[in-house]
Amino acid sequence: MSRAFFFDRDGIVNRRIVGDYVKKIEEFVFNDGFFELFKAVKGKGFLAILVTNQQGIGKGLMTEDDLEEIHRYMNDKLMGEVGYSFDAIYFCSDLDGTGSKRRKPETGMFEEAIERFGIDASSSWTIGDSVSDVKAGKSIGTQTILVGSHLQNELADYLFPSIADVKEFFDKNVN
Repeated sequence: MSRAFFFDRDGIVNRRIVGDYVKKIEEFVFNDGFFELFKAVKGKGFLAILVTNQQGIGKGLMTEDDLEEIHRYMNDKLMGEVGYSFDAIYFCSDLDGTGSKRRKPETGMFEEAIERFGIDASSSWTIGDSVSDVKAGKSIGTQTILVGSHLQNELADYLFPSIADVKEFFDKNVN
């Protein structure tokens, strides 16, 4: 069985636009420290899986083609910077409140990846910047990391103020 690192996108991979959505490449800015963390995760043999709620599509603010263009840019930039890209990308465009089984904090996107890649959830990780990310990761059985200096949450296994702090922890504590 393989092990994976499940990444939330907005707030982890790239800077979150508060009160809005990343709708085009020009708005997509990688977070400080993300390249180093991503390289470390891939270097230790983890699958890198993106699981992201993207209700901007459901709201009609962008299209799936727009999202695909952003993700192609993201993966091309990752490959150029660190020599790796995401192994798979899962997104949910459903609106909050629809009861979607794919929208975090539900686990549908995770379940799809686990089945496709034969992932052992108990030796995998989920990283996000919201409680819904942690709830999904916990529900599926992964270790969870919550990033954000303003956050307090007892549900997460680990809480770090920045991506750089996560990388330092990962280097020292994960084989």
